Amino acid sequence: MNYIISIACVLGISIGQLLFKAAALESTHENGLFSPKPILLACTAVLLYGITSIVWIWILRSEQLGKIYPVMALAFVFVPLGSHFVFGEKFGHNYMFGLALIVAGIAMTNRN
Repeated sequence: MNYIISIACVLGISIGQLLFKAAALESTHENGLFSPKPILLACTAVLLYGITSIVWIWILRSEQLGKIYPVMALAFVFVPLGSHFVFGEKFGHNYMFGLALIVAGIAMTNRN
């Protein structure tokens, strides 16, 4: 169950990164970084980071850090995929191959 919750934490952190990117994109418009929309996006990202950090600490009460931490590498998969679907960012075949290697590495480290 802790692994499922860990993946939810990684999803939360990844969504936070996408919110930071959205705030950055919004801040290039008229009013800059301190206009309401970028501030709201950035504050939402920080709040999400805070919540996921608290949940992560809860997970670490019952899991070894060395065993559960590789799950965090999924952020290197979720963020680029999210940026592709949300912002239309493009990645080449080598990049996707690298993401597949990360997933394979996570699977190998979590085998019993």
